[in-house]
Amino acid sequence: MLRGARGRCPRCNEAKLFHRFLKPFPFCSACAQDWTHQQADDFPAYIAILLTGHIMAPIIIALVQDTKLSLIALAAIIVTAMLVLMIGFLQPAKGAIIALQWWFGMHGFTRERRAPENTGRDK
Repeated sequence: MLRGARGRCPRCNEAKLFHRFLKPFPFCSACAQDWTHQQADDFPAYIAILLTGHIMAPIIIALVQDTKLSLIALAAIIVTAMLVLMIGFLQPAKGAIIALQWWFGMHGFTRERRAPENTGRDK
């Protein structure tokens, strides 16, 4: 999921996953993985909303209690911060959801598992 959240191919970690902000490439240029099966739909937006809300809640409480800003100034600060966080979380959330779908073989993806790497701890 971390590879997808970074915007890299979850299968090979070599190529970029997105060619536009939220539009994944149809195929990976490095490993030829077909990404047309992904069905992230609205779930990345729900994740972005959840994360933004949890980050902004204590900030909003602190701003309201500890500052003497006008309502317009508070609204401008809060709305701007929320928009920045939402836009910042959308692509990583979509990449993570695509990686999750690929990992579990959902929606037409073939379930793949790599052989465990030898770490030198074998007895």
